[in-house]
Amino acid sequence: MPAAPRDLPFACACGTVKGTLRGVTPARGSHAQCHCIDCRAAEVYLDQPDPAPRAIQLFQTTPDRFHFDQGFDKLSVFSFGETNLLRWYASCCGTPMFNTLRKPKLAFASIMTRTLSDPAPLGPIVGTGYIPTPSGKLRNEGLPRLIWGALSRAAGAKVTGRWKVNPFIDPATATPKRPVHIVPRDQRKAITEALR
Repeated sequence: MPAAPRDLPFACACGTVKGTLRGVTPARGSHAQCHCIDCRAAEVYLDQPDPAPRAIQLFQTTPDRFHFDQGFDKLSVFSFGETNLLRWYASCCGTPMFNTLRKPKLAFASIMTRTLSDPAPLGPIVGTGYIPTPSGKLRNEGLPRLIWGALSRAAGAKVTGRWKVNPFIDPATATPKRPVHIVPRDQRKAITEALR
């Protein structure tokens, strides 16, 4: 029997930014984890500890499932390049919270699972990216499932018009609702080199 949808509260570490991830089931998103250098660098950039060797755990879904109850004015966003992923965080306490794409018609948003009150309803992890190996090469597990899940959810949101419900990006102008800080290339390089 499919899991019943659950509404899951989320909050930053200090409790200023709060909201709800609505209608969650394992079928409405992908529980994933990532070891990539940029996810690690994003944590360090926000004065969080390097999570390695553990991975960053996320739940990938669509932006219309996110509802903010308070503190949206404390949400800030940065990116490691002009076309890179948007990384949203609570400016009040530096908590990394969400990732989104820049184009709202590609309806994609992920939430750091540690900000959720109870990650159990997300189901098991179905994919892991950039896994280190003894040879130094990186490998992925479940990547096709993650890609297919993201694309199929985005397609469904486009067909139904749900892509227009986006708390992060104005669908009319395709502009993020907060100014995007582009991390200078030399600063990003310094962080990533220190993590290698």
